[in-house]
Amino acid sequence: MIKPVPTLDHVVVNTRDRLDDAAAVYERLGFTLTPRGFHTLGSANHLAMFGTHYLELIGVMSADSPRRDVLDHPIGLNGLVFGTEDAAALHAALTEAGVAAAPAKQFSRPVDLPGGARDAIFRTVHVTPAEVWPGRIYFCEHLTRDLVWRDAWMHHPNGTVGVARVLLASDDPRRLGALFGRMFGPETVREVAGGVSLVVGLTTVDVLSHAAVAERLGEAGAADDRPEYMAALTLRTLSLARTEAALRDVPLVRAPDRLTVPAAAAFGCALEFVA
Repeated sequence: MIKPVPTLDHVVVNTRDRLDDAAAVYERLGFTLTPRGFHTLGSANHLAMFGTHYLELIGVMSADSPRRDVLDHPIGLNGLVFGTEDAAALHAALTEAGVAAAPAKQFSRPVDLPGGARDAIFRTVHVTPAEVWPGRIYFCEHLTRDLVWRDAWMHHPNGTVGVARVLLASDDPRRLGALFGRMFGPETVREVAGGVSLVVGLTTVDVLSHAAVAERLGEAGAADDRPEYMAALTLRTLSLARTEAALRDVPLVRAPDRLTVPAAAAFGCALEFVA
């Protein structure tokens, strides 16, 4: 069976039961957020939409929510979601490659439109938690893409046009690199300074040692003693000047080639902006 081509569908920042607070933070960071959506699974979200992928803030509205995967994970970046056009075939390919994954699951959320509400429908395939230490890694098939990617939601005051890199910290980068190799083929994973990198379309997923992540992020990183965790996003922006103007009331770490919002100011996920 042909291995899936790695494409980024979205990244997820977990807010637990603080979705209101997270939405306010990300709006202050210059993102245009979609109206709140309510999943049939029991969670709620806001999205920051880009051209081919998006950033999701996910949370629950009550401690009684069945979404224990949201409530039981720490606040911060904890979802790396790849794209698929056929969730069932994707599950079969993962199984053949020896990657433990749950069967495809379908769910939806209503989207309010001028002509009335319609249901955005998704199918997801989750790599089992035993395979994944740093958070949740899964695949998403969109059955109603037109309800998710809408032009009005893709223009951001901070100039962001997409995710250039997802940065993970690990005490053994090659372990997760080997998992990615089984998922997508060994040629998609390459050695880089301090760890490994998965090529995902125009995005990279870098799994680096804790020391390499600390060197990159410095004090902007989150204090986290887990063996592996999702540490930061590098976001492509139209211009750093535009980003800095939008973030004038936000603490920033400045470097010649990037602006970084510390994890403490972005709900546990350091945000690097590059032009």
